[in-house]
Amino acid sequence: MGGVALATGLGASPAAADPRRGITTYVLVHGTHSAGAFWTPIARELTLRGPRVVTVDQPGHGAEAFVPEAYQRQDLKAMATEPSPLKGVGLEEYEARVTGVVRRAARNGSVVLVGHSLGGVSVSRVADAVPHLLDHICYMAAFCPSRALPTADACTAAPENANAVSPVELTVGDPDRLGVLRLNFRTGDSHELALLKEMICADYPDADYRRILAGMQTDEPITAYAGRAVGRVANWGRVPRTYLRFGKDRTIATALQDRMIAEADAITPGNRFRVRNFPEASHVGPLDPTPVAEALDMLA
Repeated sequence: MGGVALATGLGASPAAADPRRGITTYVLVHGTHSAGAFWTPIARELTLRGPRVVTVDQPGHGAEAFVPEAYQRQDLKAMATEPSPLKGVGLEEYEARVTGVVRRAARNGSVVLVGHSLGGVSVSRVADAVPHLLDHICYMAAFCPSRALPTADACTAAPENANAVSPVELTVGDPDRLGVLRLNFRTGDSHELALLKEMICADYPDADYRRILAGMQTDEPITAYAGRAVGRVANWGRVPRTYLRFGKDRTIATALQDRMIAEADAITPGNRFRVRNFPEASHVGPLDPTPVAEALDMLA
């Protein structure tokens, strides 16, 4: 299946060792302008603890990434108009990609589905579509839309996110015409680099920040931000869930994370979020993957 990377561990976590359940598989979904490779440090650490780990590239990301020709040349004028094959790609395609992976993983045992950032909307939609295939879902500093905030766009625009850092001033071209939010991660402008670092990983050393930037891709379809991703109580609402709350996130503000948790809990009071706090974490999470891997390992 395209867009999927597999890693199989031979450790002895309780879930992986239980022959009645088979091997637990973690399906990890990346966020905006990213790819499955984002998860590599966490996936490596988690795999060494025993479970299988699958990192998913959403359509047009990672191994299928579109790199604008003008981006390679750093011709911003041409980059502002170069067409994108991601135009029109929406949550239906994202959901289908992840659901396909979940269906295959579930043949072998229990499945834990995890999403970071924009990956949260895929978690919500997949959990609503195939709740019977999931043992646990996890949002890592991720969007969890609700009836009041039904899309990623609505979540971003919520008053609780007012103090977040926005990439709007870094946009290349007209998103409505291109059909994508296009960002130039190869910028050499010191102001733009400082803004991106504040958004993504303000606490990281510059060398690690540049590594993160190198893995980012220019285009994210605006239809993915605008797609509805509200889970129903009878479906999504019955799957046990966890939120990894990042206390220094400047992309999805902690106040917004708290609101999304509260609104989800209000409609399923019998199945509330288990919240794990990472008070010093920025949007991409701690530089050391161990604490996050430990938290995820406990979900199996």
